[in-house]
Amino acid sequence: MELSDLSMFQVVARSGGVTRAAQQLHRVQSNVTTRIKNLEQRLGVALFVREGRGMRLSTQGAVLLAYADRILALADEARDAVRDERPRGVLRLGAMESTAAVRLPAAFAWLHARYPELSIELQTGNPQELASQVLAGTIDAALVAEPVADMRLAKAVAYVEELVLVAQAGHPPIRSPRDLAKRTLLAFHPGCPHRQRLEHWFARAKVLPERTVESGSYHAILGCAAAGMGVAMMPKSVLDTYGLRTRLSVHGLRGRYQSVKTLLVWRKDSPQAKTTALVEALHR
Repeated sequence: MELSDLSMFQVVARSGGVTRAAQQLHRVQSNVTTRIKNLEQRLGVALFVREGRGMRLSTQGAVLLAYADRILALADEARDAVRDERPRGVLRLGAMESTAAVRLPAAFAWLHARYPELSIELQTGNPQELASQVLAGTIDAALVAEPVADMRLAKAVAYVEELVLVAQAGHPPIRSPRDLAKRTLLAFHPGCPHRQRLEHWFARAKVLPERTVESGSYHAILGCAAAGMGVAMMPKSVLDTYGLRTRLSVHGLRGRYQSVKTLLVWRKDSPQAKTTALVEALHR
């Protein structure tokens, strides 16, 4: 398929018919009709359902329109990237919940001041989902916890996070999972890397916690910990955003659980000025 064919199909689909599309494209109606029919023949499907003088997208046409939107947007982005080295447009960034809440506001403020023509769309998720979206091209880059093994991804260390265990104030020292064998764990969804490390910490010691309570907010987890409902593992930097530190006790970890690197990843075959600017912001 040619980009011009997809572009013409997109206009026909959005305008609701060949006549309006021909007017927008400044082409004769017969030319637009022929191009659409040729595209349908090459694909072997009907992209439109003809109803008298009108037409509407078929099921297959709706599928193709979604892909056409993505392909044409990427084509425009590619043209901009090779023509202009100044960051501009939209940077689509994914990040873990803790990173988005604690680390990114300062970086975003610097980017906005330095590159006013660059805007940022942020979404949160677990590292596996975010890395997959980078590979699929639905986001430009993502901040994820190590390890990142896919060789198609370029990566740069953004932060080194110290990990700690958090419990209610006055909790006895926590030196090993055996000190928590009959306690409740407070954690994010199973895809959360900090939850996975916490579970691995228990598994290595062959200890099972009593139960795990899931929450979608670090502040909710901290509130539950302060109330004595359980123990959580998280980056120490998250505690800086919590106003009731006196109600918590913080316990350090050792060895491989003491810290974790947060990596910025992007496709090696899609370097962009926007990503380079983000790397610069993260290292300031």
